[in-house]
Amino acid sequence: MKYSILFLVLIMLTNCKTEIKPVKEAPENNEEPVSSFYVGTYTDKESKGIYKYSLTSEGKLNKIGLAAEAKNPSFLAFSPDKKFLLVVNEVEEKNMGFVSSYQIEKDTLLFKNMSSSGGAHPCHININNDGYVLAANYSGGSVGLLKIDSSGNLSNLLDLQQHTGKGTTERQEAPHAHSSWFVNDIIISADLGTNELWFSTINTTTNTLDTIPPFRLPMAEGAGPRHLAFHPNKNVLYVLNELDNTITSVTKTAEGNYQKKQTISSIPDDFKEPTKSADIHISKDGKFIYATNRGHNSIAILSVNEDNGDLNLVGYESCRGKNPRNFSLSPDNDFLVVANQDTNNLVSYKRNTETGLLTFVAEIEAPTPVCIAFQ
Repeated sequence: MKYSILFLVLIMLTNCKTEIKPVKEAPENNEEPVSSFYVGTYTDKESKGIYKYSLTSEGKLNKIGLAAEAKNPSFLAFSPDKKFLLVVNEVEEKNMGFVSSYQIEKDTLLFKNMSSSGGAHPCHININNDGYVLAANYSGGSVGLLKIDSSGNLSNLLDLQQHTGKGTTERQEAPHAHSSWFVNDIIISADLGTNELWFSTINTTTNTLDTIPPFRLPMAEGAGPRHLAFHPNKNVLYVLNELDNTITSVTKTAEGNYQKKQTISSIPDDFKEPTKSADIHISKDGKFIYATNRGHNSIAILSVNEDNGDLNLVGYESCRGKNPRNFSLSPDNDFLVVANQDTNNLVSYKRNTETGLLTFVAEIEAPTPVCIAFQ
C-alpha cells in the first residue's frame, strides 16, 4: 500500500506546473529599457526554452532571463491583446508537433495548455483578431487550425489543410508548409516543398479551412517560398524564397487576382557559396525591405518604389554571426535585432529611416536563438 501512495505522489510531482522565475542578469548599461522581446530557441544544446530580453533607447541589449522552460519553442506570436504568448514546439512525436499557450505575467510566462498542431515539426504560428490560430507544419506539409479563448486556452485541433505535390529540388520531395498568414479574410500559406502559395479562408460556421481561388500560385522552379511580408499601403506582398535566395513581389489586381510582378536576388551576384534565405520584414512606412541570408550571413537592405512597389537593392549589412534566422524591427522601427543561431548571439542595429541602412549598436549572448518577438 505504501508503495502505491509513493507512486501517486511521484506522478503528482512530475505533472505539477511550477512557475519559472527568471534570473535577472545585471544590466550591461544604466539606460532604461524602452521595449522588451522574447526569444524562441532550439533546445538540443544549452537552451532551456523561451528567454526575455530588453532593448534600450540607444539600442543596447539586456538579458532578463529564462521566461519559461519549453521544448524547441522555435516560433512565437502574441495574442491580439498581448496577454498571451503562443509558441510552436517544433518536435515530432507520433507524427505530431504541438502548440503551447502562455500567460504573460511580468517577466514570467505561465503555462496555460498545449494542443496538437496537426503535423510534425511546426515552424510558424499566426493568430488573428478573432482568436483563430494557424500552425504551419514543416515535415507534416500541412496547416493546422486552432482557436484561443479569452482565458488563453487553446482549443483542440479544429481542422487540418493537408498540402499535396512536390517541387524539383532535393528539399522539395514533399509538401513543407513553412508559414501561414492572415490577410483580411484570406489566408496565404507558403509551402517550400510544393513551391507554391496556397490560398484559403476560414469557414467560421464549421471552423474549417476552405480553399479559394486562385487556390495555388507557383513560384519560379526551385525557388522554395518560406516567409511573406505585406506592404502597409499597397496591394502587394513580398515572398522570400529560401532555396534560390530571391524575393518575389506579388500584386493583387482590381479583380482580386494575384500575379507575380518582380523577382530580385537577396545576395550578391558574385557570391557562389552555399546560402539560403531565412526571414523578411518591411518597415512600417513601406519604404524598406530587410531579409536575412544564411551562408552569406547578411541582412539584405532593399528600397521600395513608392509608385509601383518594385524593389531596388540598397546594400548588405553583416549579421556579425552565423546562420541568421528570424529578426525583428523594434516597435518604433528605429532598431533591428537579428538572431544568429549558430553563434548564439543577438545583434542590434540602429536603422536610418531615410536611407534604410543599418549601423551596428550592440550584441549579447543568447542560446541557439531562432525567433524574436517584441512585446
